[in-house]
Amino acid sequence: MLSKTSLSAIRALVFLGLNQREQPWSPRAIAEPLNESPSYLAKVVRHLVRAGILKAHRGVAGGVSLNRSPREISLRMIVEACQGAILGDFCSEAADLSLTCAFHQAGAELHDAVVRVLSRWTLADFLDRPGPDPKIAHEVQCWLAPCPRMALRVTVGSETDATALGVRGGMEPSQTREQGP
Repeated sequence: MLSKTSLSAIRALVFLGLNQREQPWSPRAIAEPLNESPSYLAKVVRHLVRAGILKAHRGVAGGVSLNRSPREISLRMIVEACQGAILGDFCSEAADLSLTCAFHQAGAELHDAVVRVLSRWTLADFLDRPGPDPKIAHEVQCWLAPCPRMALRVTVGSETDATALGVRGGMEPSQTREQGP
């Protein structure tokens, strides 16, 4: 249902949301903790920039940053940026669905349900719960944080401390977000 590109985009956005800082992140710096190919992630990032989800910064210290609030970035926006518009796969449009064949009605209903669910979930929801509950973390593989290398960088003065996401590092996600000055 979701392409690898969409999943990589979601993971990159969660990483950026959890690791907000003043300087933009290069695609290479995002790719490393996600265990993604830097060239592939650069392609994914371009989709998100074109859609206005990320903002590109040029120059030596260039990279990308979130261009919107996480509450404004729906899963539908991310998927459509990576996979194109979500189109129904059914017969030609008809003004009155009750007059169409059963397949057309089922297709239209499925399309509406998919669009509704993708529109309801936001990046903020994923940031609020970027990993499974600690009770089951050892039992499931999570797409958002499938490896301990998705490190969160917390800067304290001039020191940088990398901590693993969620229970793998022994911290709750709310404790791992970067603290402001």
